[in-house]
Formats: sequence, structure tokens, C-alpha cells
Amino acid sequence: MGLTKQGLINTWQKRGLISDQRVLEAFRTIPREKFVPSAFESEAYCDAPLKIGCGQTISQPFTVLAMIELLNVAKTDKVLEIGAGSGYGAAILGQLASQVYAIEIVSELVKLAQGNLNQAKINNVDVIEWDGSLGYDRESPYDRIIVSAACSEIPRALIEQLGEGGIVVAPVGGRRSQVMTRGVKYNEGLQKSYFGNYVFVPLTGKFGQTKD
Repeated sequence: MGLTKQGLINTWQKRGLISDQRVLEAFRTIPREKFVPSAFESEAYCDAPLKIGCGQTISQPFTVLAMIELLNVAKTDKVLEIGAGSGYGAAILGQLASQVYAIEIVSELVKLAQGNLNQAKINNVDVIEWDGSLGYDRESPYDRIIVSAACSEIPRALIEQLGEGGIVVAPVGGRRSQVMTRGVKYNEGLQKSYFGNYVFVPLTGKFGQTKD
């Protein structure tokens, strides 16, 4: 696979992996190289996770786009992201949604994400230092919620803060492997569907990852 943005797009389309043209256009627009450490800029379009410091990673491009495609974001949506990392996922979401609230528990990464988003001139994303396992009730309800870290189960606070008919996407399972889970909220509960196995860093905080 070539280390180019278009090379990744061609591969995904050829394999039928990503089909939402709005998501692909957001990927074309946002420079991933601005969201990885400078030492890894030449690897920005490898379809692989990269370390960003503080024991965290930026997910591989396909994983980010696959999760966002499952969200089915509308231009009028308000989105909550749990686990801002370097800000890349929030930047992609910012191209698709009206407003994004990106929650990050690690102070250094809050500064990193906000700096990266400012450099990329993204002005509809707020990065907030907070325990994402609690959600972010101040701006709820949300139309869409995405969890960019492994959780034993989708935290109850996130379900409560999701609007009726809203969608949440999260990797759910133990520390070694999770199943990508999409929940649509109906009558205070979630109708769930499942989309393959992944490995994410664990969600931290009060209601973070507890399963081995």
C-alpha cells in the first residue's frame, strides 16, 4: 500500500471498505501529518496507529473513518467525542458536523489537540479537559457520540446524554480485543449492532475500562 492519501482512498474504495463520500472528502481535506509527531510525518498515511505520547496513539486512518462512517453524521449534528488524543478524529468530525466537543483526560494531550486544531484552522471543535467516562452533560443532549478508547461497556452517562434516535459508536470489550459497537437510542436504551474486532487503548476515568 502506498504511503499517500489518495493511495489509501483508492485501496478502501477498491475493497469496498469506506463508501461515504462526505467522510472521504473530510479525509482528503484534513492533513493527518499535522496531527502526528513530526518524527512520524513520513508515516502519516501508513494505515497504522502511531504513538503520540503519554502512552496514547492516533488510530489508523481506516479505523477513524470506519467509526465515523458508522456515526452517519449530519451537517446539523452536535457530536461528543470521548478521547481527543491529538485532535485528528475531532478534525474529521468537524468537517461533517455543526459542532464537536472533544473530551480528553490527559492535560498534555488537551494542549496538543487544541494546538493541532488551531493550526489546521478548525473552528467548530472545543477540546475540553474532563473525564470522558462521565460524558459532558453541560452541552447535552448530543446527536452523535463516539468513543475513541476501549470500554468494558458503553458508560451509562453517554447513553443518558445521547438524544432520542441518536447514535453512539464505541469499541466494547476487554483490554486485548474489543468489538466495534453501534447503538441507536430508543426509549432510553440502545439497539446495538456490531462491526468487527479492534484493539484500542483503554478508556480511563471513573467508568473506564475494567475488563482484562
